[in-house]
Amino acid sequence: MNKKETINPKGVRNQNFDANKMNTHQSSKGKKKNDKDLPWWVEFLFVQIGLPDKFLIKILKTKKKAKEVIKNEKKFFITFLFIVASLAYFYPVIKHAKNKLDCEAIAKNYILKNKNIIGINKRELKMLSSNFCYGGKEIYEIENLKN
Repeated sequence: MNKKETINPKGVRNQNFDANKMNTHQSSKGKKKNDKDLPWWVEFLFVQIGLPDKFLIKILKTKKKAKEVIKNEKKFFITFLFIVASLAYFYPVIKHAKNKLDCEAIAKNYILKNKNIIGINKRELKMLSSNFCYGGKEIYEIENLKN
């Protein structure tokens, strides 16, 4: 029985070695987390250029507040981005329609002033101005018919 109760010194050393190895491994992970590299913009602006530290403090506080606002107002930001995307998507269509209407108005005035067409109704005038805006030559044919 005495042999079973005696402690093997090699076994104790191995257990202590394993425990120390685990402790150093965990502490090295903690050191790695604490010794993170600075973000590139911090290093560039505050280390290389040498801006004052009070700017860094203000930037970090603002960044923290912005994250909180975004987290709390997620629905508002998604709605806002959807509206902006919709406007960006439909803007070319709206611009084309506006340019078309402007061109038709200018062409209508041109036809009335230069062609001396008296017996024409509004629909025909609109048709002629649309045709003129898209490169049609009906106006010149009407002029040739009167001459």
